Amino acid sequence: MPRNTVSLRDKLWRAVSNPWWLGTYLLKKMSPLIKSDSLYTKWEFFLGMKRFPDLKNPQTYNEKLLWLKLNTHEEIYTRMVDKAEAKEYTAEIIGHEHIIPTLGVWDSFDEIDFDSLPFQFVLKTTHDSGGVVICRDKSNFDLTAARRKLNKSLRHNFFLDHREYPYKNVKPRIIAEQYMEDEDGKGLKDYKFFCFNGEPRMMFIATNRPVDTRFDFFDMDFNHLPFAQGHPWADGPLSKPVNFEQMRELARKLAKGLQQVRVDFYDINGQIYFGELTFFHFSGNCPFQPVEWDERIGSWWTLEK
Repeated sequence: MPRNTVSLRDKLWRAVSNPWWLGTYLLKKMSPLIKSDSLYTKWEFFLGMKRFPDLKNPQTYNEKLLWLKLNTHEEIYTRMVDKAEAKEYTAEIIGHEHIIPTLGVWDSFDEIDFDSLPFQFVLKTTHDSGGVVICRDKSNFDLTAARRKLNKSLRHNFFLDHREYPYKNVKPRIIAEQYMEDEDGKGLKDYKFFCFNGEPRMMFIATNRPVDTRFDFFDMDFNHLPFAQGHPWADGPLSKPVNFEQMRELARKLAKGLQQVRVDFYDINGQIYFGELTFFHFSGNCPFQPVEWDERIGSWWTLEK
């Protein structure tokens, strides 16, 4: 069956079964026509959280994220979220040994010198989320599919999707990185630390990506926190990473001077590697289950207006 037919059928089913998804889909389609960031983000919040935010007196984690989204426009944030520039920024703070090697950066797909790339590599666009192509065998690499995906990503205005200011001025490019694989062959685990007022307060481990993603949240004593957000828990208990304390300290260094940020790492064969800095986890539009954890986590963070 043609790819577009399957995509259309999937969208129609979602629209019928989930009107909230339909509302979000239509809002994104209309995004270029909605000039007010405040209006757009409030409706996006409503469609995700099933209520409008209180931005005069924000109390929950998601409300505080939305307040920051609308009121903090620091130019340095652009460098911090650019997938190419963030590496140099991060290396200046925690060292180059924690940076996945870059193999090249190009303005377009046709500029990529594939002859210079190794047998395995990863291609990413620098300005959005999801523009990733993994090559595990260069001899069987599908150039046509890679070109189609990355060119679509280069055309994508990620800022318009969620009005996250750090992405507004990131130049769309393609970066090639060294392919990284853990020796157990089970796929890389993401360790994501939430830092409030410069201090790591909780983290989650992302497993089973991308087919059956699981998120498990922990406090800084590695106690499993009793809530879910976005994805269910892993099927079994997760072990505390050997390098947990070092990751925590590196997160603290990167979060210094920031009201809040999520700092992501990989622990690959005993070595910690930087993943990314995220200012707006789930863009501030994803409910916690149970919902009271939204306000509890919000209380861990003093919003500096």
